[in-house]
This record gives sequence, C-alpha cells and structure tokens, in this order.
Amino acid sequence: MVGMIRLLGPPSIEGGGGTAHAPRGRKAWALLGYLLLAERPPSRKRLAELFFAEAEDPLGALRWTLAELRRSLDVPDLLTGDPVVTALGYATSVDVLLVTEQSADPQPLLDFEGELLEGVDLASCPEFESWLLVERQRISAMIEARLREAAVALVASGRAREATPYAARAVAINPLEQGNHELLVRSLAVAGDRAAALHQIAICEDVLRRELGIEASPALREAAAVSPGSPSGLPMGGRAAAFSQLEAGRAAIAAGAVDAGLQCLRRAVSEAEHCHDATLQGRALAALGGALVHAIRGRDEEGAIVLHEAILVANQAGDRPTSVTAHRQLGFVEVQAGRRRTADSWLEKARALAETDEENAAILGVRGMSSSDYADYPAALDQLGESVDLAAKCGDHRQQAWSLSILGRALLLRSEQSQAAAVVAQSLELVRHQRWIAFLPWPLALNAELDFRAGRVDDAAEGFEQAWVLGCQVNDPCWEGMAARGLAMLSAGRREYPAAMDWLDKAAASASREPDRYQWVHAHILDAAAGTALDMADGERARPMVTQLAALAARCDMRELFVRAQLHLGRLGDRQAAASARTLSADIDNPALTELLRRSL
Repeated sequence: MVGMIRLLGPPSIEGGGGTAHAPRGRKAWALLGYLLLAERPPSRKRLAELFFAEAEDPLGALRWTLAELRRSLDVPDLLTGDPVVTALGYATSVDVLLVTEQSADPQPLLDFEGELLEGVDLASCPEFESWLLVERQRISAMIEARLREAAVALVASGRAREATPYAARAVAINPLEQGNHELLVRSLAVAGDRAAALHQIAICEDVLRRELGIEASPALREAAAVSPGSPSGLPMGGRAAAFSQLEAGRAAIAAGAVDAGLQCLRRAVSEAEHCHDATLQGRALAALGGALVHAIRGRDEEGAIVLHEAILVANQAGDRPTSVTAHRQLGFVEVQAGRRRTADSWLEKARALAETDEENAAILGVRGMSSSDYADYPAALDQLGESVDLAAKCGDHRQQAWSLSILGRALLLRSEQSQAAAVVAQSLELVRHQRWIAFLPWPLALNAELDFRAGRVDDAAEGFEQAWVLGCQVNDPCWEGMAARGLAMLSAGRREYPAAMDWLDKAAASASREPDRYQWVHAHILDAAAGTALDMADGERARPMVTQLAALAARCDMRELFVRAQLHLGRLGDRQAAASARTLSADIDNPALTELLRRSL
C-alpha cells in the first residue's frame, strides 16, 4: 500500500519507506491522473477512446495499463469494473486532493508546488491534452484560492505574521494578479513589517508595468498604510456614537456618497470595538465589508478581511443574521473572482445558517449567478427563479431586481429571448422604481442587447449609449465593459469593424482595469472581441485574444466560454480544438451553444 500519490510537479508514488515502484510510461500517469480527478467514474470504452485509440487493441491496452497501475499502487482490487472506480484506502493520499479540499488543513499548501502532471504531455491524445490544459488551470486556481482564503482568515484573526507565507505563495502562483500582491502587502503591514510591505509594492508595480503594461491601483499602496495589529482601524469610543455612525454610513452608501459612508462605517467599527459591544461591532464590520465589496471597486481584498472579522465577532456574539450576511458576501467576492469552489463553500455555510426568506433570496441569487457563470443553466434557472419568488414575497425589491437581471442574462445566453425580454423588463421597472442608479446600467445593457437581437437597432443604440454614460458616471468597470461591448456589436452589425474593435478595446480595458474585476464579464468581452476579429479575417489579432480567453475560462471554471474559445481556435485552423469543443460541451444544457456547435461542423 502506498502512502502518497503525487500529481503536482513530476508525478511519483511514495510508500512508507520512500519512493515506490512507479508505473511505466506517460500514458499510465495520464490515465491515473484522469481517473483520480474525473467528476464521475468513466467507462472502459471512454478511456480506451481517450488514451488508446491508435492501438491495435484499445481495450487490451487499457487492461494492461490498469494492471500496471494496480501493481504500482500495490492494491490488487483497485481500478476494476466498468465504469472504472477509484476507491483509495484511508492510508493513501493524493496531493492534489489534499490541497484542494476546502475543509483540509491549509499547511500542506505551502509544501506542494509544480503544475499538474508536469512533463506528462500526450500529443497523440488531443482530447486528453485539452482536458489536462483545463485541469492544470483549474487546479492552480483552486490552490491559489485556498492560499488566499487561509491568508485572509489569519489576518482577520490577528495572526498576520502567519498569513504572510500563504499570501507569498499565492503571489508566486499568480504574480500577475494584483489582489495577491495586495493581500501580501496588507499581511506584512498588519504584522508590522512596513519596509517589506513597501518593497512588495515596488515589486508588484514593476511586474504589472512590465508584463501587462498597466499601473497598479491605489488600493495597493493604501494596503501598506494599515496600522500594525489592526486590519480594520483604530478604536475610538461610545456605543451611541457607534450606532449613529453605523446608520449614517449605511444611509450614505445607499445614497451614493461612498467615501463619506466608508468613513462613518470605519468609525462605527472602531467605536463598537472600544465599548466592547460585540453585536454592534459585528454588524458594523459586515456593513463595512459589504460596502467595500459592492460600493467601491478595487477594495475586495480589504473587504474580504473585514468580512472574516465580522464572522469571528458575530459568532462570538451569537449574532446569526450578521454571520449569514458576511458568509454570503464572501461567497459573492469569490463568484466575481471566478473561484467557484471557495464560493460554493461560503454559500453553503450561509445557506446552513439562513432562516428567513430575505436571507435565502440573497443567497440563492449569488448561487444562481455562480451556476450561470459555470454554465449549469438548469441549476441557475431554478436558483434564480426561487430567489425572485422569495424576494418578492418578503418585499425585498432590490434583491428581486438583481436576481431577475441575472436570470435574464442566463435566458439571453440560451437565446430564449422572449422569456429574457419579460424578465429584464421587470428588472428594469423595479430598478427605476427603486431609483437604483448605481445598478441601472446592467439591466439597460441587457435590454439593449435584446432590442439588437430583435432588429430594433435604434432602440438598442439608445440603450447601450445610456448604459455607457451611466456606467462611466458611477465608475463601474463591469457596466462600462458590457455597454461598450454592446456598442461594438452595433458597429459590427453595420460592418464598421474598425469602430467595433475600438469599442471592444474600450470594453476590455474597462472590464480589466480593477484587480477585483468580475471575471465572467471580462471573458464575455474577450469572446466577442475574438469573434469579431475572426469575422474580419484578422487571425493575427484574434489569436492572442483566444489564448487569453481559453486560459481565463479554464482557470475560472467557465465551461461554456472555454468551449467558445476552442471554437475560435477551430476557426483559426485547429481541427482538434473544434473536436474538443464538442466533447467539452457534452454536459452543457444550452440550445444556443448546441446550435453554434452544429454550425461549426
């Protein structure tokens, strides 16, 4: 019996006394990795087609390789049956599963490095190569997400010095993500090492400037200004003052006075802590964390730490509603960042604590958003529909409008335009009635796209232009990006391709300018830009966009957008990519994608 199967870095099998007998050949390692990471046990026929299609006897080659793996693992009854089931005993661990399990001890995250199945590349098995590309990105992103989560939790609990190795590993895995650098800078600053924090800022600025040609956001330098030992502020005093500041902060944020609102909320946190009112402190922390996440861009790192603090304080005070809110908000942060597994973990914890219709409506809305991004449309439609019903029942009209808009997006992506139009119109009506100006550009852009698809070009132009102007006024990069994408579609529809690409460049720049971008919007714009460039027969311009889209979609588990990237590669002449797109889309229930695949044949 082996003790550890290592799939990160050069693969190996370790027994009790060191490295055990390794299976012969890259295909054996590839097969083992595929079996251990498959979502469901694959059939022997599927495995034979995937790995041994060129063999004279594909099933016989599979039987021999499975026998070789059983000898290496020293488990005679393993990897048998049809489908082939992998049931390792409790004494055997797999490094990938160990570091990606949400409930596991985060310490091993610091010990493992290297990409999945390093050196195991099979040019003769193109479908496996496509699977491996996605898995490498997905596993890397999951490890990065767990490292970040561990660092944030440690900073929030007052153990910033212990957080720095986790934040540093996240930077090493993904040095082009400013949020990772910001988390490391904040950890160092809270730990009292300001010199190291300033040095890390300089490193980040140089990396972003050299590799991406962009400047770091102000949030990076602000992270170094945090007081040692206090990630959220300095104590002041007075329970009445704390309550007044909390109410004033909430009112200011709702009115759009973000800077004033944040200042009030920070004072509320500090004063509640000073007067030892844990319930009030937890609520102030949750309000501050929510404001940092929703009301101002580029502050998700700080917001996540504050929300972790809110959970700690709320749990100590027995304040269930505040804990629910903070868990849900952390789930929302992870959904926007494309970290689906950690998002699911936070949202499941929120669901387990939730009791009211209002709480469940909000949680289901974020879960539906996550499911839609993942292209699990049946789940998304159910979750969002239930969220809308619960929000309407309890009179939470902003939540109702929000969930209706995400539901409308899902229906639009499925080209179910009549249903989408009814849903988006209802969302727009609620948003206008609530005078929710900060959110208005989103349903406006969705409605304009429906007009465009229905041939109402003048109405579409008016809607997209209004969404663009409002998005710029509220300084929301996602709304700007979606509106600019729509204006590009209008230009492309008129065959004004230079204007279309100019708008798409604006859209991509807007959607990616903040470190806490909504990754789905960024990928959606890249998809449109690549498709437009291909329509112009400009393969040179399209290729880097497709490469970026494929990497982003794989890393963030956006299955449909990865399939679309493969279809773009097919248009660029890669026949295997088009075949991979058909295989990878098998579990996606989207009539629009099915039609797109049919046309690509």
